[in-house]
Amino acid sequence: MPYIESHLVHDADSHLMEMPDCLDPYFESRLLKRFHEHPNLGVRVGNRVALDDALERQRDESFRAGAADNIMLRKNYEAQGAFLPQDRPAAVDALGVASQLVFTTFCLGNFGFDQGDDMALCYGAAAAHNRMMTDFCAVDPRLLATAYVPLEDFDLAKQTARKAIELGAKALMVPSWCPQHHSPSHTDLFPVWAMAQEAGVPILFHVGGEEKLNLTYKNNGLPPVADFHGGDANFTSITYLPISTSVQQTLATLIIDGVFDAFPSLKWGAIELGASWLPGWLRNLDSAAHAFRKNEQRLQNLSDKPSHIARRQLRVTPYPHEDAGWIVRNSFEEMCLFSTDYPHVEGGRNPLKRFGETLEGLPEAAINGFYAENFIDMMGAGLSPELRRPHLGR
Repeated sequence: MPYIESHLVHDADSHLMEMPDCLDPYFESRLLKRFHEHPNLGVRVGNRVALDDALERQRDESFRAGAADNIMLRKNYEAQGAFLPQDRPAAVDALGVASQLVFTTFCLGNFGFDQGDDMALCYGAAAAHNRMMTDFCAVDPRLLATAYVPLEDFDLAKQTARKAIELGAKALMVPSWCPQHHSPSHTDLFPVWAMAQEAGVPILFHVGGEEKLNLTYKNNGLPPVADFHGGDANFTSITYLPISTSVQQTLATLIIDGVFDAFPSLKWGAIELGASWLPGWLRNLDSAAHAFRKNEQRLQNLSDKPSHIARRQLRVTPYPHEDAGWIVRNSFEEMCLFSTDYPHVEGGRNPLKRFGETLEGLPEAAINGFYAENFIDMMGAGLSPELRRPHLGR
């Protein structure tokens, strides 16, 4: 019996758990040594003994026999299909979702290379990531591969986006932090957005590509605070708070500078960045437009109120601990998406129940939008027709 039976559900956020050498087969040989020797190297996935133990468990037939019954209980490397692509289709079956957007885990921030000066390595790592992701997802059409496109270099960004689409990526992921030398709304990035719009695939932001908390805040004279995993490298209550700051600024810039209007059928998604910020952000956008419209031609040129432009093109994923119903009621029914964060601990053991409790009382169209229709709209051609509403045969 699958975890989800009561709704048509598309999963807007899931992950693979990489092994330390995950990118090696996909890296250009001329860059691989430089990658391994770089001080920013970010594939830090725990000690090798623990990973070998996880691999051994995944080979154990008695352990594998309990995978479906424990689909929401086993997390990270113990989860079915966490790193073995041949096992992931069975995990999708056990979850009961119609499709999954799949993100990496340890490559999400491109190892900090975007903020450096080695653009060959920056784009080489992104290209290796994109080949790895499309390869992993090739085992099942329900797995929707995301490809990373650094925005630092205009020409290389175009090349990377073009290649990712050719590889079969179903969405392009960009960082929410600002590039080093230009705005994310710069007109020389328009070819990237044009390619995505033409291909019918969305542009996504994901946690990991945002500006992080100034770590001086942690120097408070108190004992260290453990995160979900028992260390301090993941999020705690204080480091959690600025997660959405970068994406709010970047999205506002893209809307006000006219990028959304220039590509009106291009959809954007803010994934695993929370959504409690959304209602206030929409109102702040309109407030800024009202306050400065008389003096700014760009605001006068907008096709609609900024909040309505966002409603038309932006989709976001609440965390399961957030009140998704409140967010929907105070923003727009078209904007929020369901996600499991499978197989990460942060996704919880029963997101369907937690989300469902907060959505009670909403119109049926809003509930269907949350679980499926808003995702279908965001994904466009990235979601093939037979996957959109498979229970209806269309």
